Amino acid sequence: MAGEAQSDCLFCKIVAGEVPATVVRETETTVAFRDINPQAPTHVLVIPKAHYPDAASLAAAEPKIAADVLREAGEVAADEKSESYRIVFNTGSGAGQTVFHAHAHVLGGRGLQWPPG
Repeated sequence: MAGEAQSDCLFCKIVAGEVPATVVRETETTVAFRDINPQAPTHVLVIPKAHYPDAASLAAAEPKIAADVLREAGEVAADEKSESYRIVFNTGSGAGQTVFHAHAHVLGGRGLQWPPG
């Protein structure tokens, strides 16, 4: 069921403390941690503690938590001293989503070209 932890979800396991991560921020509704395969000097994932498969389903079911994810992404960028940064939500395997738990990538610390990919 959406919103409930999934036993086979890597990010749910991070939220539960079952899988280690380098956590940089945590709130009542979100966790932010460093990506294990960074694509930029700053590459932090911000996830909701509740399980939703992608950003759209999170926003539809829990708009306040979706806003919390975005607010925390901005706080991560500020903490990392990234004046310019990108927030990316991948949806679906064709777009590069590999963990089907909504998450924002906060990328910064270098020039980021457009369009990506």
